[in-house]
Amino acid sequence: MASFKFNNVYLKDTYTLATNKECLGHVSNYDKIINDYYFGEKTFEQAEVKMQRYVIDNLLGKNNKIDLVVSGELSNQLSITNATLSHYNIPYLGVYSACASFIESLIVASTFIESKKIKNSLVLTSSHALVAERQFRYPIEYGSPALKRQTKTATGCVGAILTNKKSKIKVTSATLGMTQDYGIKDVNNMGAVMAPAAAITLMQHLNDLGLDIKYYDLIITGDLGRVGTKLFLEFLKNNHLTLKNHLDAGSILYPEDVFEYSGSSGPATLPLVVFNKILKTKKYKKILLIGTGSLHSPTLVNQKSTIPSIAHAISLEVTDDIH
Repeated sequence: MASFKFNNVYLKDTYTLATNKECLGHVSNYDKIINDYYFGEKTFEQAEVKMQRYVIDNLLGKNNKIDLVVSGELSNQLSITNATLSHYNIPYLGVYSACASFIESLIVASTFIESKKIKNSLVLTSSHALVAERQFRYPIEYGSPALKRQTKTATGCVGAILTNKKSKIKVTSATLGMTQDYGIKDVNNMGAVMAPAAAITLMQHLNDLGLDIKYYDLIITGDLGRVGTKLFLEFLKNNHLTLKNHLDAGSILYPEDVFEYSGSSGPATLPLVVFNKILKTKKYKKILLIGTGSLHSPTLVNQKSTIPSIAHAISLEVTDDIH
């Protein structure tokens, strides 16, 4: 099976950082808000490194002992995180599933804890709008206009501490995604690219664990955006599943009434919304997180290749009032 359960993994602590742009939608209570993309540095890449170090330092400052860091983000060869972790004497595993990297990191760290190889892990991710634009599309100076169906990368950084000691939020299960390719070549429509992968992973999760689609209080996808969300729900409907307990983090972080394009993307999108909005309410107790990733590179896109995608899922259960 692609799915498995965890019995002894808990979410202990989180720290989130974002810019004031990420405060314009329906999420605003981040631990740290910065006012510009440079964060006092000379380049956007150096700013993203500083963002990561800021999050790590704040989590370590809370007397969190870390046996392993698992991290993934969008830069080539994970260069941002590699630069960051060179300042810390902590074992580190880098992973890449594009915007699904945070969920993959949670799964890897949870597996290490469940197997009793380690006791505590720091899971980290970040994304920076202008680092991603320069790498995947065009430098911002080029002035390329955004398309209506396009999602825009959020700028933020998120760290989470997973542990084997009981807390109010338990990691209960996970499903590993399988790479999907539905022949789409439009790099500006990542929602359409990722929607089938999200739907297939959800169906796999429910089938493997014998769950009804109503089992979860909330199923939240990473960054399908408004275009991708419509296709995701249509894909499920064509497979005789009607999903009413669903939200999309990208559509929440960059809502339609504030941003003209389809929504937010980037691996920071899902945890920014989950940790600063979803888990701050008493409404949801059983939550399934589905991280979605478009697995393309500029080289393959310029060669007119089709774009593969992947989605990983992990479930959280609030076992007590988190306030």
